[in-house]
This record gives sequence, structure tokens and C-alpha cells, in this order.
Amino acid sequence: MQAPDAPALMRSRYSAYVLGRHDYVLATWHPSTRPAALEPDPPGLKWLGLELRVSAQSDADHATVEFVARSRLAGRAQRMHEISRFVREDGRWYYLDGTFP
Repeated sequence: MQAPDAPALMRSRYSAYVLGRHDYVLATWHPSTRPAALEPDPPGLKWLGLELRVSAQSDADHATVEFVARSRLAGRAQRMHEISRFVREDGRWYYLDGTFP
């Protein structure tokens, strides 16, 4: 099933990271910016949660999602704060890229 919008795709990509499904992460990454492969998560990394802060759709095929993903590694809490850009092509949403505010 395809994500109906950019926030749903963001949630599904986070779940894929949690489950170690890098194949899904790559499949939902736009081909123009997709890396050839992803590094495996460091041993002991535990994902703790995802907060979607703001999402906005600029037109029918372009959207942004600001999120914070929390994790813990070696007893230290970490946060990844990103504003991600998404594009829809042929009815399917893809992650394009992100910036760190």
C-alpha cells in the first residue's frame, strides 16, 4: 500500500528505520537523491519515538514535513531534527531530501 500523503510516508519510513528495513527506506527515496546503500545502524541503537511537528503541502505534488526522531545509543539520548522535502510522481510519494534547522 502506498502512503496517501507525505506525513504518512514519513511515519512509514521511520517505522522502517526502527525495523531495520533499509530496503523500504531506499525504495521510498526519490531516485535523483537516493544513495546507493545505507549504512547499518550502530549496534545497540534504540529508536524511541517520532514527533511530526509541522507538515505543509505547497501544491498537489510537493510537501514538507518537520520532525524530531529520538534515539538512544550507548546510554546517550540523541535527537534528529529535520525538515524533509517530499515529491509525488505518478501518484506515489517519495522522500527527496532534508535540511537540519
